[in-house]
Amino acid sequence: MLPAADLEEEWQLEQLDGVRVLRLKAPRTKDIDYIRRTIGEFLMPFFMRHYLKRSPLANVKWDGVVWYAPSIFHAPLVSSLKKASRCKGYLIIRDIFPEWAVDMGLMGRGLPYRFFDTVARYQYSVADIIGVQTPGNCSHFETWQQHPAKKLEVLQNWLDKPANSPSSIRIAETSLSGRKIFVYAGNMGIAQGMDILLDLAERLTARSDVGFLFVGRGSDAQRLRNISQARKLTNVLFFDEIHPDEIPDLYAQCHIGIVALDPRHKSHNIPGKFLTYMQSGLPVLANVNAGNDLVGMIRREQVGLACESNQLNEIESLAEDLLRRIESDVAMPRRCRALFEREFSAEQAARQIVSALTI
Repeated sequence: MLPAADLEEEWQLEQLDGVRVLRLKAPRTKDIDYIRRTIGEFLMPFFMRHYLKRSPLANVKWDGVVWYAPSIFHAPLVSSLKKASRCKGYLIIRDIFPEWAVDMGLMGRGLPYRFFDTVARYQYSVADIIGVQTPGNCSHFETWQQHPAKKLEVLQNWLDKPANSPSSIRIAETSLSGRKIFVYAGNMGIAQGMDILLDLAERLTARSDVGFLFVGRGSDAQRLRNISQARKLTNVLFFDEIHPDEIPDLYAQCHIGIVALDPRHKSHNIPGKFLTYMQSGLPVLANVNAGNDLVGMIRREQVGLACESNQLNEIESLAEDLLRRIESDVAMPRRCRALFEREFSAEQAARQIVSALTI
């Protein structure tokens, strides 16, 4: 079930890759200001619940309900589904909001925080099982898991096998042709802290064999483009978001994937883009918050290099080192793919979720 702001009718039922997908009309929550987004997300589950009752799936009895955070606002819909079907619910948590916003200095612990925290805790209360993406996030739910019949577990992020479509971005036809490419594909927002990547690109402008490619959108995307243009960074190119099916072909043209998280984060996060890099055999250069579980994984599996200090000199040194390693360590792409298959396949995640719901 998906909220669909652009849907003209009340609901739309379709088959997608062998799965029934029900789109339910709901308020807009993307590409709008924060206040309108909050109102839209708050109303979203109530709209969805209303239009679900008018859909062909209104009276279906479910074996279990699985839902995903973000958003923190799904609980009213999930609660009604669980009660109607007398089944369990599995909440997959991929960022801990509003805590990360406080860590970033975007929010204090005043009234807005208390509102969002109350909504998030209500969502936790509706779940029977919560799956977090790293062991480091378990401590946030110590009180929650003390309740009887509640279960907390680590559920690694996952990625299905991609449809490999030709990428609309052809690096060979750009000014970065023939260079070793650092690529970043994904959201460019406050949580990513990407300014240091442009600083890194500026430090490496003397290397005519190195280029930086940024693909995606987000609240910081235009600002970062403006900075690049103002500094006349000839080794940097920006492109708008492309279809996910084009990503494998894009990565086949690149050499190193970039992972970026603002150093003010205190929670642990394994971004989805890290999975796409591993799936494509791309070693990673990561600039993330100190102590993040991702750092240990990168170092343990020898699939790239990670910076925890957010210091330009260190990340520059690591970038130079990684450029040398991808030339000498021919097994690195193979290790990336092996890590993906072992830890991040969709099949593994599905088996774990079903097992938790049926115990």
